[in-house]
Amino acid sequence: MASGSPDDSGRQAALPWTPDVSESATEALQALDTYKKKDPSKVVVRFKAVGNAPIMRQNFYKITASNRFQAVIQFLRKELGWKAGDPLFTYINLAFSPAPDDTVSNLYKSFATEGHLIVNYSTTAAWGLTTLTIRRRRTQNAVQDQINGR
Repeated sequence: MASGSPDDSGRQAALPWTPDVSESATEALQALDTYKKKDPSKVVVRFKAVGNAPIMRQNFYKITASNRFQAVIQFLRKELGWKAGDPLFTYINLAFSPAPDDTVSNLYKSFATEGHLIVNYSTTAAWGLTTLTIRRRRTQNAVQDQINGR
């Protein structure tokens, strides 16, 4: 009887090679789980009030390193009991306002002080220009340039 033709019982004869589907599926699921896992390492973030901003009772928190800085801003708003429309300005080491899409891990690696990422917060702009202000000014300048034909 030829290989691959039905035998007397009506079943297919064994092919010379058959892939192990369950092993491939298991490997694929393991790869997917590894990809989905967030960085479990935590970063110690220290919040410091500036100006008339309220002082937090607890100012040290461990935050997942893979989070975007936007998550830190949202967490800070929640802890302070502020709404989304309430003014909140954040700075790293009293120096600059990070972009909301910066990762906590990158900020920590670049600007950590004594093992902490120091986030200063204020109800008013305290230093220089915030990222949002810079973006708004660039947009305004670009619109003005289009109007003027530049």
